[in-house]
Amino acid sequence: MTHDLFLALLGFAFVTSVTPGPNNMMLLASGVNFGLRRTVPHMLGISIGHAVMVFLVGLGVAGVFVAVPWALTGLKVAAVGYMLWLAWKIARSGAPGEGKAGGRPMTFLQAAAFQWVNPKAWAMALGAVAAYVPEPSVGAYAAVAGVFALVNLPSVAVWAAAGQGLRRWLEAPGRLRVFNWGMAGLLVASLWPVVMLEL
Repeated sequence: MTHDLFLALLGFAFVTSVTPGPNNMMLLASGVNFGLRRTVPHMLGISIGHAVMVFLVGLGVAGVFVAVPWALTGLKVAAVGYMLWLAWKIARSGAPGEGKAGGRPMTFLQAAAFQWVNPKAWAMALGAVAAYVPEPSVGAYAAVAGVFALVNLPSVAVWAAAGQGLRRWLEAPGRLRVFNWGMAGLLVASLWPVVMLEL
């Protein structure tokens, strides 16, 4: 990979990682409801899970959906169902520290698995492999995945930290309720690309 291509990949990874999407909406809500420290496994699951996804997409996993079209429909149905369930949990989250519905942050494995039903993660992985791998090879896919892992973690941490910063302001139950329902609404709104996703 040339120096210019590497810098372009860094920019792509940063912009796609730090901009709003399902992962970042959930991290913002998790930062509010659980704090930054308890959200770390969620952040690591996103970063490492997405890097693995980029690598596997490079190796040809996306080709499965071309060969078996019904698998894409199954992925869409799973994505919509899972994201609606997550939105419901976010909407019903109690005040920070309360053991109400949604009282536990997402685990590392849950966050890593979520990447496979996240439309933005698919777009990022496919875009990176298509644009930044001039000569396909295991090493090239690993390099792109590694860049994403390094850039993604600090990018998504910004959202969880912002959520933690809002905790005090959202101690008022009414504000927290509006925030949680707003985050749930944004997560539901992000389902549109799932329906339109074409590999």
